[in-house]
Amino acid sequence: MTDKPQIDSEKPDANERFFTTPLIIIFVTIFIDLIGFGMVIPILPFYAETPPFNATPFEIGILFSIYSWMQFFFSPILGRLSDIYGRRPILFISLLGSAIGYFCIGWAGSLAMVFAGRVIGGVTGGNISTAQAYIADVTTKENRAKGMGLFGAAFGLGFILGPAIAGILSRYGVHVPFYFAAALSFVNAIALYFVLPESVTDEMRSNMPERRGRVAEMLESFGEKQFALINLVYFLLVTSFSILTYAFVLFTAFRYGLNAEQNGYLFLFVGVISVVAQGVVFGPLVRRFGEPRLVVAGCITMVLSLFAYPFLGPLSGGIALLLFVTATLSFGNSMASPSLTSLASKVSAESEQGKALGIVQSIASLARAIGPMIGGVLLNNQMDKVDDATVFRTFATASAIMLVALAAAVFFARTARTNVIERIN
Repeated sequence: MTDKPQIDSEKPDANERFFTTPLIIIFVTIFIDLIGFGMVIPILPFYAETPPFNATPFEIGILFSIYSWMQFFFSPILGRLSDIYGRRPILFISLLGSAIGYFCIGWAGSLAMVFAGRVIGGVTGGNISTAQAYIADVTTKENRAKGMGLFGAAFGLGFILGPAIAGILSRYGVHVPFYFAAALSFVNAIALYFVLPESVTDEMRSNMPERRGRVAEMLESFGEKQFALINLVYFLLVTSFSILTYAFVLFTAFRYGLNAEQNGYLFLFVGVISVVAQGVVFGPLVRRFGEPRLVVAGCITMVLSLFAYPFLGPLSGGIALLLFVTATLSFGNSMASPSLTSLASKVSAESEQGKALGIVQSIASLARAIGPMIGGVLLNNQMDKVDDATVFRTFATASAIMLVALAAAVFFARTARTNVIERIN
């Protein structure tokens, strides 16, 4: 795949247009990929509960976490490989792996086969960090926050169509969305191979230092105070949010009696909020307040929203209040997450964007692995069911984790402000 054309080796300066052709192509690639990814979230709990699987809430939590455990181990490796061999081949392989994983789940005749599909998808699931590195390659530092916001918008757009498509397709069988997601990922991989220009140049490869190993690199990176603190906040945020992501469908089914299709529409609503927040609101806010303040504001919003969930129900606010709290939570996450990714990119060397963002994504994968495991234990009672007590302790724990993330974000914001003042003086 080395004979394909590369993008211009020099990044555009701040005065050149932001929406370049490579950025538009990667946006479309992320968007299509996230449609498939977004289809899985609201459907998987219902799918796993049906015969012949009959999974408990705890087993569903493990199903969510195993995918991210695989990402945790393999995402930094794929990020490094993308630095060496280019973003395009790694994205191509990742999308093919997603297609195989989705097909295995849809075709499964046992819970073990469903787990196998999640493992395959997780092993090759380095496309998110590689796509982020691609955006870093083709944007200036001045435009990087905007580029990460665009990535978040593509993520949100995927969640607009993905859950809605999954909900509609579930009418024809709960396994059908997985077959559709597999076909979508396969077509996306083929299209990407032919149309996406490579962003890693020979000059960038020549500037890469010698590597000592993934674990050593992670420990070395965490020795840099700012990078370590950014990753701590991101880890806590994603852990908390992944508890919600896992528990949300089981919570709405228990408290409101919503089915797979209705939950798909709820996730569609979340996607709309995310797109508006990250695609429209985030850019002006980050120019006005800066990433550190947006992280703090987003954490505060998420703490309060998560704590409110156990008190919601048909007789206490109904669907309207559920939508309001969910919108508030989505907005807070849409401010904090791209800000943290942008900050991680800015404090890293230009030649190490793939490695740095691979580490960030690895941290996020670890959080997404731990979060559903925590949720699976907390949401599961002695009868392997969901009840009011398990709902309260699950969301209270998620809110408490976000409170710790808020404290770390405040400390980082103060540290960043102090560093700026020292540089001025």
